[in-house]
Amino acid sequence: MLRFIYVIIMNLFRAPYIIPKMRREAMHPERYTEEERYSLVKHVIRLMKLSGKVHTKAYGTENLPEEGGYIMYPNHQGKYDALGIIHTHKKPCSIVMDKAKSNTILVKEFIDLVQGKRLEKDNVRQALTVINEVADDVMSGKRYILFPEGGYEFNNKNKVAAFKAGSFKSAIKAKAPIVPVALIDSYKVFNSFHFGSVTTQVHYLHPIFFEDYKNMKSAEIALLVQERIRQVIAVYDIP
Repeated sequence: MLRFIYVIIMNLFRAPYIIPKMRREAMHPERYTEEERYSLVKHVIRLMKLSGKVHTKAYGTENLPEEGGYIMYPNHQGKYDALGIIHTHKKPCSIVMDKAKSNTILVKEFIDLVQGKRLEKDNVRQALTVINEVADDVMSGKRYILFPEGGYEFNNKNKVAAFKAGSFKSAIKAKAPIVPVALIDSYKVFNSFHFGSVTTQVHYLHPIFFEDYKNMKSAEIALLVQERIRQVIAVYDIP
């Protein structure tokens, strides 16, 4: 939390310029391409990383499908998770996020720029609409980040909670590749008492294609992805 406040303070002088720019591009997707809006998001993340002394290493980017849409399923550690993925993910991608947490300053601008989906966790009908919209987007070639844990604990020490089976319904409906993503030490950035320089890791694992999971139940898929991520964290997590 100290780092988050520090990063905000260190970038206050940029706010009068950068926030209106983010809002302008988000409000006019007909004027700004997806690539231009994504480039702005990555630029803001770079500024935050620089002022916060955050370094992020990416592994397995060659595993990302070169063509078509897919959904990335990472473990969830805190506020930096999606930023670390976007920073290391070359092609534009979007995100599904808890609506209750999506309307704070900067978060709102990020979500709007990538045309993310806001999920109302206690609204089954709205959740179904989001599932269908994400599936349609992925079938048309869009890439998404979706956190199957649904939330995170403060200072979680790289622990992985149970993945929710319902999180995989969009991928199943779209018959899309599922890309497990293992995040390591991401919690140290904004969701711990750690201060000073920090290095996080983003591991893109081998995708699971529809042909590989079409006969599996959603709960079985959730467990498979969860265990693959846990195995990577067990290897790279150094106490």
